[in-house]
Amino acid sequence: MSGSSADMLLVPDTSFISWTTVYAWRISTFNTGIFNHRKISDKYDKVFQTGCQIPDTTQPRANATFVVLARNKELEGVIESIKSVERHFNHWYHYPYTFLNDGDFNQTFMDTIRNHTSSPVEFGKIDPSMWGFPEWADKSWAKEGIARQGDDAIMYGGMESYHHMCRFYSGFFYKHELLQKYDWYWRVEPEIKYYCDITYDPFVKMIEHNKTYGFTIAVKELKETVPNIFRYASAYKRMNNLTSKGLWEMFVDRPEEDEDFMPETDIRKKPPYTLDPAKLEPGQHPFIDPEAMEGEAYNMCHFWSNFEIARLDWFRSKEYEEFFQMMDRSGGFWMERWGDAPIHSLAAGALLGVSDIHYFRDIGYRHTTIAHCPANAPARQLDREPYLHPGTHDKKKQLEEDDYWATPDKTKENGVGCRCTCDTDVPEVEVKQGSCMIEWVHVAGGWASP
Repeated sequence: MSGSSADMLLVPDTSFISWTTVYAWRISTFNTGIFNHRKISDKYDKVFQTGCQIPDTTQPRANATFVVLARNKELEGVIESIKSVERHFNHWYHYPYTFLNDGDFNQTFMDTIRNHTSSPVEFGKIDPSMWGFPEWADKSWAKEGIARQGDDAIMYGGMESYHHMCRFYSGFFYKHELLQKYDWYWRVEPEIKYYCDITYDPFVKMIEHNKTYGFTIAVKELKETVPNIFRYASAYKRMNNLTSKGLWEMFVDRPEEDEDFMPETDIRKKPPYTLDPAKLEPGQHPFIDPEAMEGEAYNMCHFWSNFEIARLDWFRSKEYEEFFQMMDRSGGFWMERWGDAPIHSLAAGALLGVSDIHYFRDIGYRHTTIAHCPANAPARQLDREPYLHPGTHDKKKQLEEDDYWATPDKTKENGVGCRCTCDTDVPEVEVKQGSCMIEWVHVAGGWASP
C-alpha cells in the first residue's frame, strides 16, 4: 500500500471543472485517447531503451536492492509481485531483495519467498524508533488526530498503522541497517503487476544519465489528506533561500483568485498546528505564516511512490533530512494523513532539477486500479523466450502463466514498450482525470510531436 490515496482520486469529480483552462484542454486531450502515444521532449529526460534488446548480463551490476515492506499476512500479494518482477526483469539481472517488517517474519514467509527467486534475500525488522509515535510527540494528541480522520472518513486516515508506514517511508526506510550497504533502491509493493519486459538495467541507466529519482506514474492527491503539507514544504524552500531548479513548478498551482477573496473555509486560510512559538520544544521549527506562500498553492500532484527507483544518498543527504525533520515536527503525519508520495515529491521539487528525474515511460506497471502501460515500439520488438517461474511447481500452471505473455499487444506509432501486454479492465493513467502527466510534460520541455 502506497503513501497516497490516488486510487480513489482518479475518478470523475465535478470539482475538477473549476480548475484552469489548461485542465479543460487536458480533458479534451484525454477524450481523444491518443495522449499516451505522443512523444515528450528529450530536453531534460528521455526513454532509456525504446523497445527490446537482448539483456546484457555480462556487465557489472549497480549496488542496488529491491525493498519490500510487508507483513506475514501479505504473503500471497508479495508472491504475486515477486513473480512479476522476476518474469519481466530480475530472472536476467538477479538483484537482491530486502524485506522489512515492523514485526517478525515467520519461517513460512521467508521460505516461500526464497522459493520464488534465486536472488539473494534478506529479512529485517524495523526498530521501534523508526515505526510508531516519536518520543517527542504527544501520543494522546496524535491518536486523537488519527481517530478524527477516521470519523471524517478520510481515506486510510483512521488507520494508525498507515500513518506509521507513511512516516517510515518518508524519513526512515533508507536508514535501516540492511540498506546501509546499498546505493540504490527499487520499491516493490504487494499485489503489483508489471506489463512489459525490462531488458536493460534501470539502475545502471540511472547512473549513466546522472539521474536521482525515477517514477512511472504521477497523479493528484486527495486535498483532504494534505491540507497543510504545502505550507511547510514551501516554508522550507523559503527559509533556506532555495531557488527552483525547474521541478518545483510541477507541483504548484497559482490560483487566479485573490487570496483576500477566498472564503474563510478555504484550506489555505487554515492555520497550521503549532500556533504559539513559545510552545515549541527544542529542535522544533518556527510558526509558519499561513499567508506567506508567495502566492503559490499545491496542485496535489506527486510521483506515485509505490514504484520508485532512487539514489539512497539523496534521501540520506543533509538537505533531505532537514526537509523531513521540518515536515515531521509539524505534526502532519498524525493530524493529517500525509503520505510518503507527496513528501518525496515536494522534497524533489525543492531540492532537485528536472534533469535529475527520469520518467520510466517504457515500464508498464499496475497497483490497485491505477496503471500505466505503454504501447509497444514499432520495429523494436524481439521474440520472447519462454520463462517458467521456478516457484510455481505445477507444470500445467507454469505453462499457463507463461502462455499469457506469449502474444504481446500490437505495436503503435511512438510506442516505447518491449513485449507489453496491457490489462483491459483499467484505463491508461495518462488519459485519466487526476493524472499529472501534463504537469510533467510542461516542466520537462513540452511535447516533441503532435
